Amino acid sequence: MLRYARRRLSVICLGATAGLWACGTESVQAAKPTPQAALELAPVQRDVPYDRPAKEQVDKCTVENLAGNGLTGWIVRDANGIILRRFVDTNQDNKLDLWAYFREGIEVYRDIDSNFNSKADQYRWLGTAGSRWGVDENEDGRIDDWQAISPEEVTAEVVAALRDRDDARFRRLLLADDELESLGLGETQSADVKRKVTAARAGFADLARKQKLVSDKTVWTNFGATQPGLLPEGSDGSTKDLLVYENVAAVIETAGVHSQIAVGTLVQVGSTWRLIDLPSNLLDDKTAVASSGYFFSVYNAALSRPMAAEGSAELQKMTEELEAIEARIAKATAPDALAELNAQRADTLEKLYGAAKNDEERSTWIRQLADTISAAVQSGGYPEGVKRLQTLGERLRTQKAKNDFIAYVEFRYLLAQYSEEIADAEADPAKVQARWIERLEGFVKAYPDVTDAADAMLQLAIAQEFANKTEDALAWYAKIVQNFATTEVAKKAAGAKLRLESVGRSIPLKGKTLDGRAVDLATLKGYTVLVHYWATWCEPCKQDMSKLKDLQAKYARQNLAVIGVNLDNDRAVAAEYAQTNRITWPQLHEAGGLEGRLATEMGIFTLPSMLLIDNSGRVLNRNVHAAELDTELAKLFRDPKAPAPRGATGSKDGKARKS
Repeated sequence: MLRYARRRLSVICLGATAGLWACGTESVQAAKPTPQAALELAPVQRDVPYDRPAKEQVDKCTVENLAGNGLTGWIVRDANGIILRRFVDTNQDNKLDLWAYFREGIEVYRDIDSNFNSKADQYRWLGTAGSRWGVDENEDGRIDDWQAISPEEVTAEVVAALRDRDDARFRRLLLADDELESLGLGETQSADVKRKVTAARAGFADLARKQKLVSDKTVWTNFGATQPGLLPEGSDGSTKDLLVYENVAAVIETAGVHSQIAVGTLVQVGSTWRLIDLPSNLLDDKTAVASSGYFFSVYNAALSRPMAAEGSAELQKMTEELEAIEARIAKATAPDALAELNAQRADTLEKLYGAAKNDEERSTWIRQLADTISAAVQSGGYPEGVKRLQTLGERLRTQKAKNDFIAYVEFRYLLAQYSEEIADAEADPAKVQARWIERLEGFVKAYPDVTDAADAMLQLAIAQEFANKTEDALAWYAKIVQNFATTEVAKKAAGAKLRLESVGRSIPLKGKTLDGRAVDLATLKGYTVLVHYWATWCEPCKQDMSKLKDLQAKYARQNLAVIGVNLDNDRAVAAEYAQTNRITWPQLHEAGGLEGRLATEMGIFTLPSMLLIDNSGRVLNRNVHAAELDTELAKLFRDPKAPAPRGATGSKDGKARKS
């Protein structure tokens, strides 16, 4: 949950982390904030294109009182008098409830506290930034639904959801059940759309993980579609006119290369536009091409609906059952009840798989079936799930199902089986680990070309690395890079290989900090640098912080520098923790957490992880632990003038040794 850190500036409280001012009843009537204090505030939402004066220009900015028309607050202007910010008390309760941000004198975004409790619950993009209007019902900093969003902005959100692998972000773009009902579609078409939306909701996480068209370097550039079309009242039993966009594409750019994502059909619901399906071209690297669409497809209208009518009611019933079970699972706490619900969900998904009309639909349901059972086993909510996955795999082999389907289920079975065995208090961990490695090797041998083979190889590599079998781990990482070069798994494997071979070499590390500053390890020659990968959800990471503070102070004269690499998914949570705990060294952060660029480029799989870099920029120790840091640094700085080790080769423990 997003928390709001506050620090005292004269008589004004600033929640710089969350972009909110939360103060007492005298806050708006108090003395004006300084330009520096006012400009520290940032929007709650990311990716807002607002003006941020350069550091040397901040002192030239001014803050003036806002009064009149029942409003009080402050306006911040730059040296030329152009407005930068506007902070307003709209209801005369002496508390700010609107925080507006400008670009080139035009308001482009505002945070709104509509219930006047000093927390933003609405976020609006305005002017040249667009027309999105997001609602945050639980005030945790995350948009729960869109009150307004244009077709163009829907496609931009699809790209962002794929980039960040953000399932929730994609789901809030999909047509909701009550919205579908409000469209007034005919019974058959309504059931068909509901089936598509349910499948999209179930399939996005897997699609985002496997797709290779959108990376962390991808940016949305444009919206592609012909003019919208009107489906008139009376079409196929509809009771209302419906405005739709068919064959919509998102134009993207990745490292100078332009591509398109086939987003599909969008429907208008009031002030919003909604998706009804998954993007269709993300697993084969093809650009989006025009198709016949959905609502205006001759095939769809003339052929598909009569065929679908026979089973549409049953399909609709099953999808409704699935949604009801999902809702009950979310609330269940008793182990027996949870196990029964997980079994019911598996039953329903198996029925949906059996009723699917083509391999695309069958793929969606079998993947969701295997994923949910395996996840339930690993969370302790479905003890019988291991046996069920085994039986499912055997049945698919008997039915001579697609090899991809069989492999997908088999790999989830292995994951669930390992989770069950390692959780057994009486099990021998060494034997469990040995069986796990043997099974993974068998899977890779049986299914060398499926996507999950890359994941199996990654598990093998990680297991060998943790067992200090560095050469074996490197061999697996290299095989992933060679055999699955275009996958996200290959990027992680390449990063891990780089890390394992980094001792005595320079490594790339640069990015933006939580407060927007650029940091590049390559510019810190002359400093001994400790790189600390961490997250707020990692308790050992947080325990390291006090140790790092002590070491930073102890060896400041020897030019010891610390760089934190925060791998939280939520920037605000990390920023609040850093501010509350007075962490003074820079904290790099990018979206994606352990799946993001900063973790991927060095193959970071567990936290905390630390690397020690010498004053020439070469890695001294690729796996240093907090408990041994003081000893390591004391040896290194015994003679402060002594050069750091030069030529070095790796060792099993990750430290440099003389060559």
